[in-house]
Amino acid sequence: MDETKAAVSEKETVQADAPQPSVPQPYGKDWPKWKLSLLLFWTFFKIGLFTFGGGYAMLPILEREIVDKYHWSSRDELLDIYALSQCTPGVIAVNTATFIGNKVAKFPGALCATIGVVTPSILIISVIAALFQHFAENPYVMHAMAAVRVCVVALIFTTVLRMAKKSLKNWLQYVIAAIAFLVVALFGANPVWVVLGAGLFGFFFMDPDKLNRHRGKGDN
Repeated sequence: MDETKAAVSEKETVQADAPQPSVPQPYGKDWPKWKLSLLLFWTFFKIGLFTFGGGYAMLPILEREIVDKYHWSSRDELLDIYALSQCTPGVIAVNTATFIGNKVAKFPGALCATIGVVTPSILIISVIAALFQHFAENPYVMHAMAAVRVCVVALIFTTVLRMAKKSLKNWLQYVIAAIAFLVVALFGANPVWVVLGAGLFGFFFMDPDKLNRHRGKGDN
């Protein structure tokens, strides 16, 4: 028995002394806010420029820029921000940019990120509106837009798979996801009320300690 206890104690000591994986530091952490805000503007300008199909289609680009490149957010935090953006009034892409900008550089960051993500749309829509009558019925343009719509479906499907892999960790979460899908797809329920209902259910009936353990495993 004493040998077993000694072996366990030695194993725990070795695990405690083992080097822990380093957590990437947010890019520009020590920069002045004005400089970090300009970087936020440029980052979200690029995201807004190359995003077609709305906020859900932008998630792969957002993950690459915000999570993998600049380390301004974890993937779990990004999913939380998406959920909050869905519940708040306004466009999900704009809300997401505002949340992340505020997290990184407070109000100046939120302002610059928001302006950055909407500027490409304003410029492109202004040009399209001015020329719409000239090329709306052009067969080449119509074929190109049909291909873009197919690509957007693929991007959204990829986003769904990534979010499911990160979020669905036990049978109860699968049940909640299935119910949410059914009430929106079959009964046309407002997504805002579905998200709020799921949040209230999780607040009262789900164990936060288990969720935190799952999140820790997912981030490794």
